[in-house]
Amino acid sequence: MYVKVRTMDGKKEAIITISKLTSVEDLKGAIEKQLHVETDMQRLFFRGKQLENGYKLYDYDINLNDVIQLMIKIKFDDTENKISDNSIKEKRELNEDKEEGLVQAESLYYKVGDAIDCLDEENGAWFEAIVQNIFQKGEEIIYNVLWEFTNDGFPFNVPEMRIRPRAIRLISFDKLSEGQKIMINYNVEEPKEVGLWYDFTVAKIEKKKRLQQLTGTLHIGCNNQLELLKINSKGEIYQIEVRKLLTERTSEDEKFMISNGKRRRVAATCSTCMDNPRKQCRECGCKICAGKQDENKLLLCDECNHAYHLGCLSPPLEAIPTEDYWYCPECKNDENEIVKAGDKLKKSKKKSKSEDKKPKKDWGKGMACVGKTKICSLVPSNHRGPIPGVEVGTSWMFRLQVAEAGVHRPHVAGIHGRETDCAYSIVLSGGYEDDIDNGDEFLYTGSGGRDLSGNKRTAGQSSDQRLTMQNKALARNCNAKLNEKTGATARDWRGGIPVRVVRNFKLKKHSKYAPKEGNRYDGIYKVVKYYPDTGKSGFRVWKFVLRRDDPTPAPWTKEGKVRIASLNLKMIYPEGYLEAMEQKNTAVKRKAEDTTSPKRNKSPPKKKLKQEMYDLEDELKNLIESDKLNAKLWTECTAALPDGKSAFLQYVSERFTCACCLEIVYKPVTSPCAHNICLRCLKRSFASEVYSCPSCRHNLGKTYNMEINQSLASALLLIFPGYEGGR
Repeated sequence: MYVKVRTMDGKKEAIITISKLTSVEDLKGAIEKQLHVETDMQRLFFRGKQLENGYKLYDYDINLNDVIQLMIKIKFDDTENKISDNSIKEKRELNEDKEEGLVQAESLYYKVGDAIDCLDEENGAWFEAIVQNIFQKGEEIIYNVLWEFTNDGFPFNVPEMRIRPRAIRLISFDKLSEGQKIMINYNVEEPKEVGLWYDFTVAKIEKKKRLQQLTGTLHIGCNNQLELLKINSKGEIYQIEVRKLLTERTSEDEKFMISNGKRRRVAATCSTCMDNPRKQCRECGCKICAGKQDENKLLLCDECNHAYHLGCLSPPLEAIPTEDYWYCPECKNDENEIVKAGDKLKKSKKKSKSEDKKPKKDWGKGMACVGKTKICSLVPSNHRGPIPGVEVGTSWMFRLQVAEAGVHRPHVAGIHGRETDCAYSIVLSGGYEDDIDNGDEFLYTGSGGRDLSGNKRTAGQSSDQRLTMQNKALARNCNAKLNEKTGATARDWRGGIPVRVVRNFKLKKHSKYAPKEGNRYDGIYKVVKYYPDTGKSGFRVWKFVLRRDDPTPAPWTKEGKVRIASLNLKMIYPEGYLEAMEQKNTAVKRKAEDTTSPKRNKSPPKKKLKQEMYDLEDELKNLIESDKLNAKLWTECTAALPDGKSAFLQYVSERFTCACCLEIVYKPVTSPCAHNICLRCLKRSFASEVYSCPSCRHNLGKTYNMEINQSLASALLLIFPGYEGGR
């Protein structure tokens, strides 16, 4: 298997192929090779626990594609140890102007003290700043600027392309023209709220009785933009000032380049009190008394980030704690239950019994040892027929993924069913010598009659099979009365219970209908007949004849191949698998090249595969367009259409998930705050006297009308037909 190791700042990341039985020491060694961080300087964390030497990854329940955080220790000499962290930070930031290669210079357009607008890289918006200094690096002019309206800021260096004269002139709505570029206030996440200041190119101007609306392109930063965005003008539209040469500035221009001390309105840091310093607030003030006085005596909780006055705590504190972390009474846990850094893990009964037993071989490398990271909850485990959203021809690299998709839930067993009900799915993998595959019809050998002791996955036939358990479940799918002695033939085979069929690549030794790699879903089959027979091994086996009964063309037919290409159904890999394999293959190639030849041959460039865009049905398009309340979410979903149907379905399932049951919303109610909740979940919430939105706690009111969003409900049923069966 493989895991990801990522530094705390997110700047470095490595994919490491390891085993569950890999020790922490060996993991640190692998990290040193890839990220070039000495083992003594590494601190590894997973789910709040520090990984200690002497343990294995299995002890921390680390699974496939999990992210392990890497903290790199800082080396200090004796003199540096005497300097506090705050002073080091301050010294570093205040001396940024001493960057190597910078020399004092003058600019043709700006001078020290000019009031400017500076583009913030983090959110792509413009903020007021003041020029502190001017440098030159090579042929480029660098400006040292300081944010004007922040108390804790430090000067920083920016290139000339990220600054411009401050916008102070307002433009009336009547004087706007199409194609004009202006600066406007917009909130990307909550369009109705006050936001930040972005550049905006006007494409269309609409003016009605009480509505002034602009349509155009919102520019976020230097490269990102939102096309054809509709913005309701709130009366504040600024003209973007053009820079002038210092020699061409007039006395009026000089007045504009001096700060007037007034800040343009921006979103409030605290939405509860709107940053009113005279208003008491438990969100930005003391959590207990709601006061904002004595800021030097406010203590922040490292968990919930709320502030507490030292004197308001019970018992009150006389001074700020000296520990690195402090937790408020609501967030503090029992220290006896916390595994501190360097301490031993608490032993569980299961692990303590096997602690002294050393495995004969390393079983923790393969994908079969990896647990499920997802569970199909669209339908129940005893669902009959197709899985909503899973197309015929969909392929997965590993059986584990087939189980996660709900198509065939067991990891190893070939038949999934219940003896008292029926069989729901089977896998053809060529494990039985009596199997015969003719594509639309195949002869399938039942399970059992093999000695799998010693944790074997397969073995030769060593005893007779019986019509019990999974074999009996598959027999019940036949449209005939159950006969445990001689078997039976269906009266009308199409009237039998459907069985999902998956073909595994191992079947290609015996069948031309098998996929070249991975596991492929081939649609619905029905049991035509079943009977006992003597197998090639000489033991009695139960044989089942299954025939295809699916309206979708089979994947091996010409029509099926065209359909798979049109839907862009590509092999589905576990997250991070391709990156891990590419990294592994690159290391193997380099090693081989180093041993054979001193010169490395350049590998030919990889051909980019042409992606087929998935086209929505006209009925679904109309339903999506009519769902105006979720227009933003549908825009995000349809943006994934060029990547194929699988990507589109993934986006839909993620964005239309109920916050209560964590399933795709059924009978959805779209709240005024634009969140979707299942009708049943919302009724349960109201029955518990909770009258707020489960997602954002927006107050809905006791008399809120729970009206189902019919457009959204119909669209989801069209995308995931039958998913309501699991509710």
